Amino acid sequence: MQPGRYSFASIPIMLSFLALIATPMATAGKTSDAVHETTLDNGLKVLVLPDERAPVVTHQIWYKVGSVDEPGGITGIAHMFEHMMFKGTKTLGPGEFSDIIARLGGEENAFTGRDFTGYYQTLAADELETVMRWEADRMANLEIDPEEFAREKEVVKEEWRSRMRDNPNARLSQLLYATAFTSSGYHHPIIGWKTDIDAYTVEDVERWYREHYAPNNATLIVVGDVEPDAVIELAERYYGKVEQRDLAPAKPREEMTQHGVKRATLNIPAKLPHLTMGYKVPSLVTSKDPGTAYALAVTSGILAGDSGARLNNELVRAGKLSSASASYNLNARETTLFTIDATPRDGQPLEEVEGLLHEQIAGLKNEPVDEKELERIKAQVVASDVYERDSLFYQGMTLGMYETVGLDYRLADRFVEGVRAVTIDDVQTVARKYFHDDGLTIVTLQPVSGEPTTLPSPTGGIERVY
Repeated sequence: MQPGRYSFASIPIMLSFLALIATPMATAGKTSDAVHETTLDNGLKVLVLPDERAPVVTHQIWYKVGSVDEPGGITGIAHMFEHMMFKGTKTLGPGEFSDIIARLGGEENAFTGRDFTGYYQTLAADELETVMRWEADRMANLEIDPEEFAREKEVVKEEWRSRMRDNPNARLSQLLYATAFTSSGYHHPIIGWKTDIDAYTVEDVERWYREHYAPNNATLIVVGDVEPDAVIELAERYYGKVEQRDLAPAKPREEMTQHGVKRATLNIPAKLPHLTMGYKVPSLVTSKDPGTAYALAVTSGILAGDSGARLNNELVRAGKLSSASASYNLNARETTLFTIDATPRDGQPLEEVEGLLHEQIAGLKNEPVDEKELERIKAQVVASDVYERDSLFYQGMTLGMYETVGLDYRLADRFVEGVRAVTIDDVQTVARKYFHDDGLTIVTLQPVSGEPTTLPSPTGGIERVY
């Protein structure tokens, strides 16, 4: 994930299997053993992970609120509010916090997802106090100026036009979730419905701030060349002054039971047709058995983990499809989707594409995966894990994500172990249990005459806004 303020892309961190497995960080020893944990009197949880390899620190503040928490009429407000966090406090003017970080040679960013909202800065370790002072300031003292709000709303509307309206693949993804989910907060897009964006008011964002941006609804993550006791003392000095708030418990939004395949078609100008299949599956949060989530992650790897995976090897290289991929978000807060999508060859009917993907699903159900194939995927997990240990940012993202979606951060240490434990039978079991019509949604993009758009498709997984 690269910095670049105020662009919108579809992420959760993990659409391809390799992207998904890159996040957890435990192979040689337990990272959680090195984490220093405390909770301030106002409810703010603080996690500090020392890493002395460079005189750098990443500072992240995660709020336990995302688009899934938005009620009807203000969809996308989590994203809109994230923009407003850069518009000044009682102490700093609009953009001044960003200017401070830039002058210090650091970088900053923010991300809005279905399940969380977060802000981070990476800079020299001896400037950590500066970051804490001003991040705590906007947690407590944000000011919503009506003129700044009006200008930023226009930015968000333009973002919606460029990233959603004019992007066929993004619109197809939006249609998939809106069709698959009826009562879940995953029904609406992270950027929101256009009619809701148009109707935002200053009161809407002020209410969102009061109801969700509190220390007892947040987790502070600090990773880098730091002394844990000193970090906790700084957190007490700055964040500890912020008063906790009474937070209303979230209303239950359990997804309704699906009975039969759901289908929807998008007829808009586009270069190429496309088809996406989404199966409702549990995440690590919602599964009664963590092994189910690990088996689904491995299954995603079997289908699309590398260039030798099944979709590419048996369909794309064989000339049967133009492209194909699969994805699964292990860390979703609620029931999520295991997706498989494909682009047909020139002139190939989408019915044929669907049949080819169903054949791949049937193969997972009916034929045990080859042991060498399974071991190759597991080796990828370990290799990616070792690589990601070099990134302070991703170490912090792992801690923050696990904590914010409702998991203990220590579970990150069990990821590689969990994947290694997946057996041939486990893969076949999850395929048979979850890849069926009563959990399936199929959406298709059928190009019509008009000017096609060429913007890149969303990467899927954390929806990023920066």
